[in-house]
Amino acid sequence: PPRSKYSGWRLCSLSISFLPLRLGIKISMDAEEAKAKLLAVQKELGHEIRVFTNTTASEKPDDVSASATEEPDDFYDFTPEDYYQIMSEKIGAQSQVLKTRKIREAEAAVRRARITKAVIRVRFPDNYVLEVKFQPAEKIQSLMDLLTKVVARPDLPFYIYTTPPKERIKDTSKDFYSAGFAPGAIVYFSYDWPKVAKEGPYLRDDILSLNGLDLSAEQVDDPVHPEQEPKPKPPEVASPLPDPKPAAKKPTKPKWLKL
Repeated sequence: PPRSKYSGWRLCSLSISFLPLRLGIKISMDAEEAKAKLLAVQKELGHEIRVFTNTTASEKPDDVSASATEEPDDFYDFTPEDYYQIMSEKIGAQSQVLKTRKIREAEAAVRRARITKAVIRVRFPDNYVLEVKFQPAEKIQSLMDLLTKVVARPDLPFYIYTTPPKERIKDTSKDFYSAGFAPGAIVYFSYDWPKVAKEGPYLRDDILSLNGLDLSAEQVDDPVHPEQEPKPKPPEVASPLPDPKPAAKKPTKPKWLKL
């Protein structure tokens, strides 16, 4: 039988109507695969990680340290603000001397108890940043061990440093809190090999594929609120009964009245 000229339009419209559904299913599957990949890497490393690019950094660490050494002439002038700052620091130092050792230890313990994590961001020369969450009591060596697992060339020696000024981290036996890296710090990565120090990529390909993924950014469903119990009705207060009126007395004749 001859086909209607509108049959092709109907088929086209049906295909278009199913297109958003197919796209939604594909996006959902991609999100689930990315989530599974990130969870697998975190399980391998034993720490929660995040990979992203440092788009806000316009200067390299060496450039920052170099520009920081060049100050204008009036930078070295002694201002009233400098005087007040020095005096306040002097008074604070004197008050610290007056404190007993037990008080200082107690205050330090309180400050340490408030810090529950150490978020370390490792910046690589190719502008990638690896963020790792540690416990404040963990050693810096745990960060070095983790970097050995994620870098592209674990066979080459490397080191981490802070800046400015550039200071190489040599004592990895310190914990993150004692090193001043809690609740968070930024360190820089470099190969200890001049020929490959500026060659990338620095992270494994499967680690780089996690760029932009963050489980903490997912939306959490609103908690289900329990059904509200009906409010108890206030007890009904009985209205007070009216005071009984005294019964009316019948009139009686006095005794002296004789009929």
